[in-house]
Amino acid sequence: MPDGGVYTAEHEAFRDTVRKFIEREVTPYHDQWERDGVVPKDFWQKAGEAGLLCCATPEEYGGPGGDFGHAAVVIEEMSRAGASGPGFSVHSDIVAPYLLHYGSEDQKREWLPKLVRGEAIGAIAMTEPGTGSDLQGIKTTAIADGNHLVVNGQKTFITNGQNADVIIVVAKTDPSQGARGTSLVLVETEREGFSLGRNLEKVGLKAQDTSELFFDNVRVPRTNLLGGEGDGFKYLMEDLPQERLIIALGAIAGAEAALEWTLDYVRERKAFGKPIAEFQNTRFKLAELKTELTVGRIYVDQCLALHLNGGLDATMGAMAKLWCTELQCRVLDECVQLHGGYGYMWEYPIARAWADGRVQRIYGGTNEIMKEVISRSL
Repeated sequence: MPDGGVYTAEHEAFRDTVRKFIEREVTPYHDQWERDGVVPKDFWQKAGEAGLLCCATPEEYGGPGGDFGHAAVVIEEMSRAGASGPGFSVHSDIVAPYLLHYGSEDQKREWLPKLVRGEAIGAIAMTEPGTGSDLQGIKTTAIADGNHLVVNGQKTFITNGQNADVIIVVAKTDPSQGARGTSLVLVETEREGFSLGRNLEKVGLKAQDTSELFFDNVRVPRTNLLGGEGDGFKYLMEDLPQERLIIALGAIAGAEAALEWTLDYVRERKAFGKPIAEFQNTRFKLAELKTELTVGRIYVDQCLALHLNGGLDATMGAMAKLWCTELQCRVLDECVQLHGGYGYMWEYPIARAWADGRVQRIYGGTNEIMKEVISRSL
């Protein structure tokens, strides 16, 4: 659990609001969302009304006017509750900041209030079937044609894809320039030529819609460019520290929750006439996990404090993502083991968390890429 070292009293009061919202509007419905493979759109509007979306968006654009600490509270509490369905972080902490940092005034006033209210849902389309973490290798193009850009290509593994109203598409506006020819383009999903592929069936995160997207001569006005033409790759690199901190925050909070569930379980479950918490192996495993989680929490809090003051760099973000997601997977695996056969049953939160957590080492740049990023600073 957070010790309050980074968070203010205002953050902690907001945490109480978030927890109550999750208890009321998320937990009772999450099983159904998993069966459906998607979260209903009207839920997003409820989240907007409760102030859970786009926490750091300024009031002048309809936002709550908070900071990333408020966003971190939402990330932690959703992860702690095992609420893998709503793709809040992509919408609130990736799409909205791109619009805020790089968008024109018209783009900000058009989209940010809708994102804050949950009236529009945002997604970002980076990954392609043949690229994965290699964003320089994308094939999707957005070629100028008079006052329009014509978008062609395919994206995959796109969070919020089924629900999205607006998508930030990473595309080549000048394919001959490599990374320097990459731009960010806003594509409204109502545009002719845009089509949704499958809602992908995943090992975990079953309530979160994750999609294939297809762009077949989708025409958008040139004013849909987000920021400068050819500056897309630079923007992606600038925002990666926050994106990786988001993953680290969710990882550490999810692992802390898993330990809490496991402590409750081993105190109640008996073997050979006594609670399994009384066996030395159980106590030693739990001691190791608690120690590692405490160390991980201290580092994440340090990264969060740095980020709130504009000091988190790419290396620290990569280290946070690498360490916390590896730790999360270790913790979840040990906690499943301590649950025994029940740990493999979908009805138990630990089983779902184990399935949900595995992807953390893959998205946001695989952990192998994190090691490359970190090694360049040595």
